[in-house]
Amino acid sequence: MMNLFNNSTNQLLHSALNASMTRQNTISNNIANVDTPSYKAKKTVFSHELKSAMNKPDFDAHRTDSRHLSFREAGSSGVEIQKRTNTAYNHNGNNVDIDLEMTEMAKNQIYYNTLIDRMNGRFNSIQTVIGQGR
Repeated sequence: MMNLFNNSTNQLLHSALNASMTRQNTISNNIANVDTPSYKAKKTVFSHELKSAMNKPDFDAHRTDSRHLSFREAGSSGVEIQKRTNTAYNHNGNNVDIDLEMTEMAKNQIYYNTLIDRMNGRFNSIQTVIGQGR
């Protein structure tokens, strides 16, 4: 019998939500330190977490169209915070690009909201199955 709450898809969504929260904290720290002399911007890398979860044998997602991206494509392993090295330095040695940070924050918010919607959809389906979603 399939475990309704503790299955690979819910675990994947939980991991992705945690990673998104870590990314949000990293971006917030960069924004808070935009004027801090010599501060080096950081970025959160977590695509490998997604790959690790998707490679589990009980991962229950599948492609419904050959034009969709494969669920098996992603990076390496673990959430990692790295210094951002591909940006120019300001006059005070700080390399925070506020426009980039605001863009990344907006993208991460959309990603997080999508994950929440997916998680809510899964729980609504369970609620309907057990007769509570009239």
